[in-house]
Amino acid sequence: MRIATWNVNSIRTRVDRVVDWMVREDVDVLAMQEIKCKPEQFPAAQFEDAGYELALHGFDQWNGVAIASRSPIESVETSFPGMPGFFKGLEGPDQPQEARAIGATVDGVRLWSLYVPNGRSLGDPHYTYKLDWLEALTEYTREQTTSYPEVPFALMGDFNIAPFDVDNGDPTVVVGRTTHVSPEERAAFFALEAAGVSDVVRARVPEGLFTYWDYKQLRFPRNEGMRIDFVLGSAAFAGAVTDASIHRNERKGAAPSDHVPVLVDLALEPVVDDSPMIFG
Repeated sequence: MRIATWNVNSIRTRVDRVVDWMVREDVDVLAMQEIKCKPEQFPAAQFEDAGYELALHGFDQWNGVAIASRSPIESVETSFPGMPGFFKGLEGPDQPQEARAIGATVDGVRLWSLYVPNGRSLGDPHYTYKLDWLEALTEYTREQTTSYPEVPFALMGDFNIAPFDVDNGDPTVVVGRTTHVSPEERAAFFALEAAGVSDVVRARVPEGLFTYWDYKQLRFPRNEGMRIDFVLGSAAFAGAVTDASIHRNERKGAAPSDHVPVLVDLALEPVVDDSPMIFG
């Protein structure tokens, strides 16, 4: 099974290059972030013509997540337990949830496409929201990996955190001054890993290979990027990984996303149906 994640930064703008890449790379499942549309606005026909079915979650022109798969998509969820909401100027427990998470099971693998809140700036309410969101995700992950250790389980997407200094090549992103690299965000990322998942890509790609480059200030030509897109897998998932890659060239060409795909190959044991045969 070949699984990938990609913050597409508006699927209606980039559907042709996304589907072309999926077909070219023989991708079985793609987790997408920042689709930036409602489900009825999603360009589903191009995916379906290429042999993919879809699970979609989006409210408007912001955020939005999706999963495309060649195999049937089952058990779809659009939030995890305890996932907080956010609305600027509104405090308390009843803030509306954003379209930042969608989970589904494909061929026995439990996958989540996640768009972790940006945080905006240190001290901003959105920064607190980001940390609360990650804390809830950590608790959910611990419950899943503890209760169902045999199920391959992966969190995929744009985490908006560069956990190590080598993951940041943007000179404007500075520890102590900006989000994405703050000690609190990095601690939250490591707490998530301690809950039962690990980065299944890092050991298989060159050090310092980034997944995101800002459109401004020639960041991509200067390679002043960040590695903030991850595939974090449970032990059952990580044990099946045979290869991984970051597709830097997708940042090139006409109208690219500011992120590139991250791809993982799995060698999974076939699911055996040992239920008794019943013939009519």
